[in-house]
Amino acid sequence: MSAPASILIADDDEISARFLKRLLLREGHAVTVVTTAEEVLAECASNPPDLVVLDLVAPRGLGFDVCRRLKDEPQTRFIPVVIVTSQNDRTERLAGIDAGADDFVSKPFDVMELRARIQSLVKLKRYTDELESAEAVILGLGATIEARDPTTQGHCERLVSYATSLGKSLGLDETDLDALARGGYLHDIGKIAVPDSVLLKDGKLDQQETRVMREHPVVGDALCAGLRSLTSVRPIVRHHHERLDGSGYPDGLRNTAVPLLAQIVSVVDVYDALTSERPYHHARPREEALDVLSREAAKGWRDRALVDAFVNVIDPQHV
Repeated sequence: MSAPASILIADDDEISARFLKRLLLREGHAVTVVTTAEEVLAECASNPPDLVVLDLVAPRGLGFDVCRRLKDEPQTRFIPVVIVTSQNDRTERLAGIDAGADDFVSKPFDVMELRARIQSLVKLKRYTDELESAEAVILGLGATIEARDPTTQGHCERLVSYATSLGKSLGLDETDLDALARGGYLHDIGKIAVPDSVLLKDGKLDQQETRVMREHPVVGDALCAGLRSLTSVRPIVRHHHERLDGSGYPDGLRNTAVPLLAQIVSVVDVYDALTSERPYHHARPREEALDVLSREAAKGWRDRALVDAFVNVIDPQHV
């Protein structure tokens, strides 16, 4: 048997809840019982369980609504939800699938089937938790990079704000906006491999130092490679220093080969670097920074339409 799990039973039938609780306690699990939809949501928010067994379906369909609400919230969407249905009730199963249920068990309970389904879902939840923990470590590394250089304080937060605002103006979907937000924090994570003598140098980098600095997108991509949840972020991490004319790095991509999300982060990264105090230059006024981006578009480094869209995001009064 897998390690004991914390299981929340949501059942407004006292006899059914008592039977299910006794069964799960016998398996060694920690069990909490609630009887209303409000209690389910409150318990999952304050003390997230490994699994929810939901039997609030009849007579008003509350279980489906609860399941849907749990799956809509980022903090609870990965908690597996098992909905208890009547035997062979196809309508309830279809409604449960639509609400995002992870599995179903039928009354009367088949003890062996119930045990197998719970073990499977708890194992999946723990894999997910491990991935989330690993992602948190990677995100923490991103914050560490920023902390190494006092002059970049707030840089990642500003990039997230600029990039997602630009993405919204372009009509990107939530998946892409989420990738932009994560990419804003992780775009320079590869700089963890860059020595302070290079990263914090007050002046122009020499040829060898430039080679070292230009490795950071490749290192960052490798750091993110082990997490499926960061798949959509990797093109941003690797390609945010590419230019459309092929003169960027690390891969010298051209035109549409440069991923759109990487182009977005590249534009806002340049803008924020120009408008912030750095060891090698003073902060420039907004208008001057936008003019630099415009000139880079004229050189073929940036997409003109993307730069113009960013100008309108930064200065809605721009004509």
